[in-house]
Amino acid sequence: MIGIAAVLILGCIDSGSVISKNPISQRNSMSSNFKRAGWRNHTNVYEVNIRQYTPEGSFNAFAKQLPRLKKMGVETLWFMPVTAISKEKRQGSLGSYYAVSDYTAINPEFGTLDDFKNLVAEAHGMGFKVIIDWVANHTGWDHVWTKSHPDYYEKDSSGGFKPAPGMADIIELDYNNPAMVDDMIAAMQFWVKECKIDGFRCDLASWVPLVFWQKARSLLDKHKPLFWLGEFDPLDSPDYMDVFDVAFTWTWMHKTEDFYKKQRDPVLLLDVLKKYQEVLPAETSGLFFTSNHDENTWNGTEYEKYGDMAKALAVFSCTWKGVPLVYSGQELPNFKRLKFFDKDTIAWTGKFELQEFYHRLLSLHSSHPALASADKHAETTILPISTDSSILAYMRKKGDREVLVLLNLSPYPSKFTLPPGSISGNFKELFSGQKKVCRPDSQFELPQWGYKVYFK
Repeated sequence: MIGIAAVLILGCIDSGSVISKNPISQRNSMSSNFKRAGWRNHTNVYEVNIRQYTPEGSFNAFAKQLPRLKKMGVETLWFMPVTAISKEKRQGSLGSYYAVSDYTAINPEFGTLDDFKNLVAEAHGMGFKVIIDWVANHTGWDHVWTKSHPDYYEKDSSGGFKPAPGMADIIELDYNNPAMVDDMIAAMQFWVKECKIDGFRCDLASWVPLVFWQKARSLLDKHKPLFWLGEFDPLDSPDYMDVFDVAFTWTWMHKTEDFYKKQRDPVLLLDVLKKYQEVLPAETSGLFFTSNHDENTWNGTEYEKYGDMAKALAVFSCTWKGVPLVYSGQELPNFKRLKFFDKDTIAWTGKFELQEFYHRLLSLHSSHPALASADKHAETTILPISTDSSILAYMRKKGDREVLVLLNLSPYPSKFTLPPGSISGNFKELFSGQKKVCRPDSQFELPQWGYKVYFK
């Protein structure tokens, strides 16, 4: 069988379209009018589920974890919505984070506005960036606007508020109303000016008109260049990458689960990587992950979805061209699905068995110039392994700095060599610390579902 990488570099996929041998980082030169925050290139994102993080479920209780997360290598903290939650048609005992009742009021379940301001200030003092989840598409049924501005909402056939499809606890906003658009942007400005946040994770971003995000970013970035993370797949909504720095790679997430559970055909994965390569503008990137709040609750933990392949995919997420995401508790590891609408504290054991695993990956991503997520001078090249179709090997390179990633996406051990001329010099392996002098005939070995990361 032809190697997994050989298909991507040299061969044909599905319709027979040939993929260029050019490094991935050089493929798309489309530019945006927005000035993108420079720190995005080496950041990672840690999603914070305040409700389930501690028994108290508060900002103050979470703040005690900042030193540990800093030591783990976390760069950017993404807080799920911190705004007040609607009571009308509430789901469960506590309701959904995403059923907002007031865009400029804090959720009292988590503490006070001053508590959040202090948390952001403390995080900034330790070098973290802070972004908050922003729910622009809809509100809860008793949002303050339902009383003060009922015209801000779409209406159903009977003239009542229009529920969002498949979600009975939220109602749709009307983006044809200029006053609503202005008030939405003003609410976003509140958090930038009052709490000094560094950006937004925008919920269901592609459900909101692109023109809104263009206006919002042009106005909000006047305060400082913000970090814009959009919840949409760039393969589905490529135009939105004009505004957003990073977007969710949902297609990759689904295809890797299918690969593990159904059909272990490497071409299916390579096709997805090729499509991202073609769609993403050079100054943007994908967000790669093995878990997040939606996936954990509704579809299962990374171990339910990916089994023994979970750690190899985590290595991929932290070393491929993009921004890695870690969800609350993955450093345990976490084998528990967390409830969404009720209190269900993460089952912390105090052992943090994967903290060092993530520390090594996140620290390398943050410090190594070759691992920049959106640097036109940093190259990403797949290396063909002709003897084993299950090995995914790729080189990240900037100047003379290199990172070699080897992943065995199979339940069988493997021994292989890299293509002649693809690697040379003195490397160090990330997890073992072992040094290796790499020559054209150097042999590599991986256990089943194994991984190695070499760097210089």
